[in-house]
Amino acid sequence: MLHEEKRFGAGSVILSFFIGGLIGAGIALLVAPKSGAETRKQIKEFAEDAKEKAGSYIEKVKEKASAAVEKGKEFIEKEKSIIKSAVEAGKEAYEREKEKEA
Repeated sequence: MLHEEKRFGAGSVILSFFIGGLIGAGIALLVAPKSGAETRKQIKEFAEDAKEKAGSYIEKVKEKASAAVEKGKEFIEKEKSIIKSAVEAGKEAYEREKEKEA
């Protein structure tokens, strides 16, 4: 029977905690015994803060993704040149063997 492991990246774990914190803070604001004006003010401030933090998190994710893409491109280029060299060496060896037989 196959056993599949599910792994969560650090980014998804951090995002989960961030979203959980936002939901918890939002609920706390809504159930706190304050006037409507105070609650609305706090919700507005909270939403602005959350928007800034989310924007910052998104920028970090974009930077990490760009870095990963660049590393991937470099790896592919390196491997491509190694494979190309191996193919050329194989062709040369084939031609030498072909000439020996003739």
